Amino acid sequence: MLFVFAVIVAALVLFATEALPVDVTAIAVMVALMLAEPVTVFAADAGLLAEPVYVLHQAGDGISPLDRGLSGFASTATITVLAMFILSDGVQRTGIVQILGAKIASLTGDSETKQLGATVGLVAPISGFINNTAAVAILLPMVTDIAHKGKLSPSKLLLPLSYASMFGGMLTLIGTSTNILASQLSSELIGRPFSMFEFTQLGIIVTIVGTIYLLTVGRYLVPSRIPVEEDLTQEFEMGEYLTEVVVREDSPLIGQTVEEALRVSKFDVDIVQLVREKRTFLEPFGQKAIRAGDVFAIRTGRDTLVDLLDVEGLDVIPEVEVDDAELETATERKNLVEVVVAPGSSLIGETLVSTNFRQRYDATVLALRHGQELYRQRMDHVKLRIGDTLLVQATPDSIDRLNRNNDFIVAQEVERPDFRQSKIPVAIGIVAAVVGVAALTPIHIVISALGGALAMVLTGCLRPPELYDAVQWDVVFLLAGVIPLGIALQETGGADLLAELFVMGAGSILTAGGGLAVVLGLMYLVTALLTNIISNNASVVLMIPVAIETAQQLNANAFAFVLAVTFAASTAFMTPVGYQTNLLVYGPGGYQFTDYLKVGAPLQAVFAIATTLGIAYFWGLAPA
Repeated sequence: MLFVFAVIVAALVLFATEALPVDVTAIAVMVALMLAEPVTVFAADAGLLAEPVYVLHQAGDGISPLDRGLSGFASTATITVLAMFILSDGVQRTGIVQILGAKIASLTGDSETKQLGATVGLVAPISGFINNTAAVAILLPMVTDIAHKGKLSPSKLLLPLSYASMFGGMLTLIGTSTNILASQLSSELIGRPFSMFEFTQLGIIVTIVGTIYLLTVGRYLVPSRIPVEEDLTQEFEMGEYLTEVVVREDSPLIGQTVEEALRVSKFDVDIVQLVREKRTFLEPFGQKAIRAGDVFAIRTGRDTLVDLLDVEGLDVIPEVEVDDAELETATERKNLVEVVVAPGSSLIGETLVSTNFRQRYDATVLALRHGQELYRQRMDHVKLRIGDTLLVQATPDSIDRLNRNNDFIVAQEVERPDFRQSKIPVAIGIVAAVVGVAALTPIHIVISALGGALAMVLTGCLRPPELYDAVQWDVVFLLAGVIPLGIALQETGGADLLAELFVMGAGSILTAGGGLAVVLGLMYLVTALLTNIISNNASVVLMIPVAIETAQQLNANAFAFVLAVTFAASTAFMTPVGYQTNLLVYGPGGYQFTDYLKVGAPLQAVFAIATTLGIAYFWGLAPA
C-alpha cells in the first residue's frame, strides 16, 4: 500500500506542476506499477492476510506484473475514447459545425447577450455528442470572429465557450472521456455501467443552470483582457515593434541572402516582408539576395533598432505605420492571423528555434501570447504550451497548411476548400447510429464506437491516414497509465483507508444533523478541488474507488456517489490546468490565472448544489 501511495503522490505532484507532460507521467506510472506487484503474505499467528501488499517485482517469483501494468491499453474505456476521437474528427471534416456556427454568427450582430447566448447555446449541445475539446477547437475561430465583428473583447466569450463545453459534455455518456472512464470503473466496482443517456436529465439541468449563470453573474465577472480591436497589430500592441527600413548603398548586407543576414545577425530582429520594385514578398524569401533600395518591414524593439540601423546600414522610412493593412498588401487574401498551439501539438515544450518554425512553416512569428504574458521580442527560446497564441505573418498557402495542421488552430475563420460537405448526412447518420445502438441494444459502447469509426473510413468521411491524426494520443496514454493506478489503489486497500478518513470527516457532519446529501456534496467538492489541480481522468480513477467505499461504509447509494465524482471531475472551472478546454482559451483570451478562480469558483459552488440535489432526487441516497 505504501508503494502505491508513493506512486500516487509522485503522480499528483507531476500532474499539478506539469514538470512532465501528462502522458509521460502516465507512462511513468505504468512502469512503476510493472516493477511492483501484489503478493499474498502469511503471518505465523494470523493466517492468510485479507489484503495483498505491493512489493518490488523480483525475477523468477512466478507472478508477472505485466497484465496489471498494461491493463489500461486493453480497457474498454481507452478503446472507446480512441474511437470517439475518430468519430469526432469525421464529423469535423465535413464542416457541419462551421456551417452551423456561421449561420448563428450572422444573427448575433453587436449584441453581447446574443453573442454570449449563441456561443453557449451552440457549444453545449454539440459537446454532448463529439469530444468537447474538439468542439472548442472547431468553434474558437468562429467565436473570435463574432467578438471582433461585434466590437466585443474575445475574452468575454472564450471562457464561457470552455465552460459551456464542459457542462455540455455531461449530456451523454460519450460527451467526455471522463464519462466513459467513470462508466467502466462503475461497472467493474459495483456492476453498474452508465447507459448512453444515464444522466441526461441531470445534464440538462446543470446545462440550464450553467447557461443562466454565464448570461447573468458570469457575464459581469468575465474580464475584457483582449482590447476591442479589429486590427491584430493593435490587439498585440505591435506599434513600437514594427518598422519599415530601407537598405542604404553602403550597407554590409548587400549581396547576402535574407537567410544569411538573419542567421549571422546578433540582433533580436525578424524580417516580416520584403518590398522590391513595388512588389511585396512574404516567406519564403530567405534565398533572395539583398539589394540597395530594398525595403524591409521588420520586427524589433526600439532600443535594438537604433543599433541595427547603424551597424547594418539601414534607414527608417518615416511616417509609415506598419499595421494590418500594410502587412496585407502582398495578397488579396488574409496573411496575418492568430495561431493557437493545439492540445497534443508536437510543438508543446519546444521553442520557435528548436522547431525551426520560420523555415518549417514558411511563416514569421511577430508576437507570442501566453495568458496575460505578451512577448514581442526575445521570444525565440520561450517554451510553447497548450493555448499559446502566435501572431503569424505568412502567405495564404502557408496559412492554409497551418489550418490543416493538427498542431495548430487558426483563430480566425479561414476558407477550407477541403471540407467534405457532401458527407454531412453520412457522418451525422453514423454518429446517430453509434448512439442508437449503444442506447437501445445490448451491444457494448466500445463495439458501437469502433463500428462507427470503421464506417467513417468505409464511407469516405475520413481517409485511412487521417485516423492517426484524429486521435489525441496524449489522452489515450493518460488513460492507459492511470487506469492501473486505480486498480492498485483498490487492491491494496488504499481506497478503504482514504474512505475511512473521509467518513471520519463526514461523521461530524452527520452528528451535527447534516444528512447524506451534505456528505455527497462534500464528495463533489473534494473531487472538484482535486480535478482543478490534476487531470480530470486521474481524478476519476482515484476518487471513484474512494467514493464507493465511503458509500458502503455509510450504508448509502454507491451509484449516487459515483455520479457525484463523475460530474465534479468533468466540470473543472477554477484553474486553466483543470481541463484542456480551459488551456485552449487561455492564450487567445489573454486570461490571468485568477480569472478562472473569480469566474469559476461561484459556478463550481452552484454546480455542487445543483448536482447534489439532482442526484438525490433522481437516484436517491439510500442503498439500492
